Amino acid sequence: MAWEYSKKTMELFLAACAGKPGTHLGEIAEPDGLGEHGSIACGDKLLFTFKVERNENDPLNDKIVEAKYLTFGCTSAIAASEALCLIIEDQHLTPVDALKITNQDIVDFLEGLPEQKIHCSVMGAEALQAAVFDWAKKRGVSLNALGIDIHAEEQEEGRLVCKCFALTEPYIKRKIRELNLRTIPELTSAIKAGGACMSCIHSPGGLQDILEEVRGAEKQETQNTLLPILGADLYTLEPPMPAASNEPQNLSPFQFAKKIERVIDTYIRPMLQRDGGDLELIDIKDTMVYVELRGACANCVGASQTLKNLVERTLREQIDERIRVIQV
Repeated sequence: MAWEYSKKTMELFLAACAGKPGTHLGEIAEPDGLGEHGSIACGDKLLFTFKVERNENDPLNDKIVEAKYLTFGCTSAIAASEALCLIIEDQHLTPVDALKITNQDIVDFLEGLPEQKIHCSVMGAEALQAAVFDWAKKRGVSLNALGIDIHAEEQEEGRLVCKCFALTEPYIKRKIRELNLRTIPELTSAIKAGGACMSCIHSPGGLQDILEEVRGAEKQETQNTLLPILGADLYTLEPPMPAASNEPQNLSPFQFAKKIERVIDTYIRPMLQRDGGDLELIDIKDTMVYVELRGACANCVGASQTLKNLVERTLREQIDERIRVIQV
């Protein structure tokens, strides 16, 4: 699938790949701050380094004078990394001030990114945080004393939820809150969680459960602060995925078909479209569901796994365990 990138994104990407003056692809020797995010095994990794002009009287007044990155990633990963370096250098930021840069700042600088590539901007912001943490240790600066929590413990502590991308429960919960994520497709686009084997999406304690837990907690906070007369509709979140029953459901053929269509349209299709694919429901005979993969999914070498791990598993978990999906 050909992504629709902004003119700014393409300019930064091409300039970086050509090694033009003023670009930042590379690594600073003996950096004052070094941070990493992601993993080559996961498909995306960013190494971010910076050098400061030291203030001998107060390290909080150190100024970042040079920033560079090495990334194992796509067009948007390189462009987002370039954008991050330019923002920092152009504004002559201190390391602490640089922490105010958000992934949305990077997206805005690039004049937009495809929704499926937002995780690239998140990757840059996270690598920056790690680099600032490294600088603070070297300079004896207590970030905690400044009221700054950059969550350095998240990758070491907490339950591992998405094994494909090594994402822990505390990290996932924080990004849901920070980025106001409300659906599984949004979560995957932002931090790639569930974007590989997809097994963590609907497993017990998986992404769907975490999403509902965080959103449910926020809903309860809203209910505790808003007057009841405002109406229950104000508290409505996305409908949770219905739980499948181990017992055969007493549904008419029409009801069964409509339920399958709803689960496909609400949960399965957005996941496929995220990577340029799609799915068409062809026919339903008893518990046999006949579908046709479209777009990028049609000729994908992993099409059989997509049918098994995403389409069939989701339909069986949410509707009826007897469902079998067949590609036509």
